[in-house]
Amino acid sequence: MYAMLLVCGGLAGVTTVLFGFGGGFVVVPLLYTMLTMTHDAGTPVARSAMQIAVATSSCVMIFGASMATWRHHRAGNLDWPQARAMAGYIAAGAIVGAAAASWLSGDWVRWAFIAYLALTILDSALRPGFMHARPPAPAPMRAATTAAVGLGIGTIAAFLGVGGSVMTVPLMRRRGATMTQATAMANPLSLPMALAATATYVALAWRQGATLGPGHAGYVDLLAFAVLAGGSWAGIRLAARWIGRIPDRIHAVTYIALLAVVLAVMLAV
Repeated sequence: MYAMLLVCGGLAGVTTVLFGFGGGFVVVPLLYTMLTMTHDAGTPVARSAMQIAVATSSCVMIFGASMATWRHHRAGNLDWPQARAMAGYIAAGAIVGAAAASWLSGDWVRWAFIAYLALTILDSALRPGFMHARPPAPAPMRAATTAAVGLGIGTIAAFLGVGGSVMTVPLMRRRGATMTQATAMANPLSLPMALAATATYVALAWRQGATLGPGHAGYVDLLAFAVLAGGSWAGIRLAARWIGRIPDRIHAVTYIALLAVVLAVMLAV
């Protein structure tokens, strides 16, 4: 099973650097399935399987998003002023989202994950502005808009453990970014979310007295994290050569197709 985690960690690395997913769309369904298959129903790990999957995914994102950010920075794809303007708000929202996910049952988090995926797929496929990039936005977002968007991204992303890609990529796309630019920006914007969410998941699990056994830091499964991070490193190195080389239309269609695959997996488990 851990060999499968290593392979999927590599896939998460590829999606991180090319699509900005942060690995959550790969890691959360896989780890949730693994935990529910390997632990009896009613045990602490089985009851907290979704929280463990989301928390571990957030921790893996710290590693993956950092590496992918560096790769995109070297390629010149990042708008650092915009990233810095939103980072603090995203981190604040992540604390709220992680706390909410810790307090709710795993089934609520799972169905929220499924619902948000479905809405994102429909919005990206049907509403104009994603499949074909619009002309660049004439001005940066106002301060109040930046704060509201950043808080929303951090809250939802940490609650679901998926990074900010599902919100930042459509947002940047509709402001005139190419898919390469939009997916690149998802990585530095996922990093503050991942840091704040991981710290919150660790702190709240201990405070609430979660007894998940050795090998856990709060809700984070440390062995799964190590395996996934190793695979992610290999995947990012492999996929970095394709940065900026995928045609924009194909990049957009593939992004939606990957979300659809993950939705099917989460509905099946």
